[in-house]
Amino acid sequence: MTSAARIEKHGSIAVLVIDNPPVHALSTAVKLGIVAGLDAVEHDSSVTGVVITTASKTFVAGADLKEMDRPLEPPFLPELLARIDAFPKPVAAALYGNVLGGGFELALACRLRVAAPGTKIGLPEVKVGLIPGSTGTQRLLRRVDFNTAVDVITSGKPMSAARALELGLIHQISSGDVRADTIAALERAVAENKVPASSASGVAALPGADVGTLEASVKKAARGALAPLHAFRLLVETAPLSYEDGCKKERELFVQLRSSFEARALRHSFAAERNAGRAPDLAGIAARNLSHVGVIGGGLMGCGIAFASLTSGYAVTVVEGSDAAMDAARGRMDALFASSLGSGRMTEAKATELRSRLAMTTDYAKLGDADLVIEAVFESMDVKRAVFTKLDEVTRPDAILASNTSYLDLDAIADITKNPARVVGIHFFSPAHIMRLVEVVRGAKTQKDIVATSVAFARKLGKVPVITGVCEGFCGNRILKYYRIAGEAMLEDGASPQDIDAAMNFYGFPMGPFAVQDLAGLEIAYANRKNNPAKRPDGRPLDLLERVVDAGRKGQKNAKGWYDYAPGARRGEPSDEVMALLAQARAEKGITPRSFSRDEIIEKMIGAMRNEARKLIAEGIVGSPDDVDLVLIHGYGFPAHKGGPMFEV
Repeated sequence: MTSAARIEKHGSIAVLVIDNPPVHALSTAVKLGIVAGLDAVEHDSSVTGVVITTASKTFVAGADLKEMDRPLEPPFLPELLARIDAFPKPVAAALYGNVLGGGFELALACRLRVAAPGTKIGLPEVKVGLIPGSTGTQRLLRRVDFNTAVDVITSGKPMSAARALELGLIHQISSGDVRADTIAALERAVAENKVPASSASGVAALPGADVGTLEASVKKAARGALAPLHAFRLLVETAPLSYEDGCKKERELFVQLRSSFEARALRHSFAAERNAGRAPDLAGIAARNLSHVGVIGGGLMGCGIAFASLTSGYAVTVVEGSDAAMDAARGRMDALFASSLGSGRMTEAKATELRSRLAMTTDYAKLGDADLVIEAVFESMDVKRAVFTKLDEVTRPDAILASNTSYLDLDAIADITKNPARVVGIHFFSPAHIMRLVEVVRGAKTQKDIVATSVAFARKLGKVPVITGVCEGFCGNRILKYYRIAGEAMLEDGASPQDIDAAMNFYGFPMGPFAVQDLAGLEIAYANRKNNPAKRPDGRPLDLLERVVDAGRKGQKNAKGWYDYAPGARRGEPSDEVMALLAQARAEKGITPRSFSRDEIIEKMIGAMRNEARKLIAEGIVGSPDDVDLVLIHGYGFPAHKGGPMFEV
C-alpha cells in the first residue's frame, strides 16, 4: 500500500481507504494506492468484497487539476475503473460529501453504491473545459435516459443523493454510518448472491427526435463555452455504439480537450480562486474568531449580507434608521426566507433556527457585543461618516468596522473614527447572498489581522475574496468605468448600444454593458460622473450618458434607458429617441459616424479592461493579474471559459 491509500479489514470485507486530503483528488499517488489495495486483496481467500471510501469529510471530489498540465502517466483511470468493474470480488462505494467528476466515475465502476443523505453527486468536467474522460459518459448513458444524461453532463450541476437514488445511480441512502451501512449492504449482497450487475452493462439510451432542439438548448446555456457542446455531440455520436467503442471515442475527445485554450483558462480560474486572498504579508497572520455580525442598512444589499451571514452560522443584528425602514427590511428578509423555502434549499426547521439568530432594530446600542459590523447604507460620504461616528460610540474598541462602499475613499471614512486601524472595506456585489465576489479593501491604516479576518469571513460565506487597495471604484468598478467609456466612445463614433451589447454577448458576457446599465439604473453612474466627468481615451469629454439621463431615461425602472421596455419586460428594444440623441451628439461634435465590426468592438472593450488592469497592478491596488481575473469573472460576468481579461496576455 501507499500513504495515499490503505486497507482496513472488517470481517470478510476489505475497506480500501483513500487518504489524500483535503478532497481526496485522484492523483497519480491515489491511483497507485488503489492498484496496490486491489493487488493486496485479490487473491486473499478471507476477503469476499471490497468497499472503497475515504479518510475524512468527503469522497473523491474529482481529478487532481494540478496534474492536468503534465503528460498523462499510468495507471490510467479508465483501465483502473475497468479492473474495479470486473474485479473477482464485488466492489462497493461508501459515498458522502462531494462525489464529483472522476470520483463519480470511480463510484459508477463499483457494483454497489451507498450514499449519506447530504451527498452531492455529479460530473462537473465541463466547468473546467473538459468532458468526463474515464468512462463516465458511457456508464451514465447505460443508467439513465438520454435527456437526463445530457443534462447531468452538459450542465455540470451536482445532484442530491435523493435524486441519484431516484435515477438509479445509487442503490441506497444511508440512515446512519455510511461506511458501516455499505459494508452491511455488501455482506448481504454477497451472502444472498445478489450482487448488482456491472455499471457498464446494458444498452445505451438513444437520443430522441428532439436532438436538434436539445442541442440548441445546450448551446444557449453554454454562452460560448465549447465543452458542453463537445459533450453533447459525443453523447449523440456514441449512444448507438458499443460500450468499448464509446469509451474509446470519449477518451480521445478528453485528451484533445485537456490542452485546449478553454480548459487551460478554466483551470487558471480554478487555481486563482483557490489562492484568492493570500497576500504575502498576511502569511502567518491569524484570523479572529467571529460569532456576531452587525449590518447597518436593511436595503437589498444589507439584507443580502445579513442573509448570507445567517446561513453561514453567524448571529446577525440588522440596524435601520426608522421604524418604517425597519418594516421594509423585515419584508425583504421574509422574501429571502420564502425564496429559499420555496426552492427547497432550506427546510422550515432550518429557517426557524436561522431566525432565532436574527435581530432587527433601530437601536445602534444593540451592536455593543458585535465582532464585526458592516455598513451598507446609501453611497454618500456624509451618510457613511455619520454611521461610522455612531459605530465608534457603541461598539467594542476591538470590533471590526467594515464599509460596503463600492466607490468612496475608505481612508476618508476611517479617519472619522478614533481608531482607523480597525476599519476595512468588505465590498459585496448585488445580490449579496448570491454573488460570489467580495473585494476586501485594505485601508492605509487597516491592521493586518483585520484584513486576514475579513478574508476568512468572506470565505466562510462561500465567497471569493480579492484584496484591493484604496482608489476610486477599487478594482472592479474602476475597470468597469473604463470598459463603459470604451463603449460610449464607440457610440459617439457610430456604433449602437445593440451593436456593442450583441458583440459582448457573443464573447460570453450574459449581458452587454448598456443592458446592464439599464438594469442597475442609469442615475447611479450619472451621479458619480457629476464629480468625475468621463473622458474618451484621447482626453475629449464624453457626455452621452448625461444626455440620455437628462432626457428622462433612467433604465428599466421607468421603462426607458439605453433601450425602450414594454410593460414588465426585462429585455429592451432599440430606442429611436436614443439613436436621435446619439446623432445629435455626433453632429454637435463634428463626428462622421462609421460602422464597427464585432471583432473590433470586442477588441476595444476587452482592451480597455486590460489597460486599466495593468495600471491597477502597477499602482499596487491589486496584487496580481489573477486577482483582476477573479474580480471580473465573479463580479462582472466575464466569461470564465476565457480565463479573465489578463489570462495569457
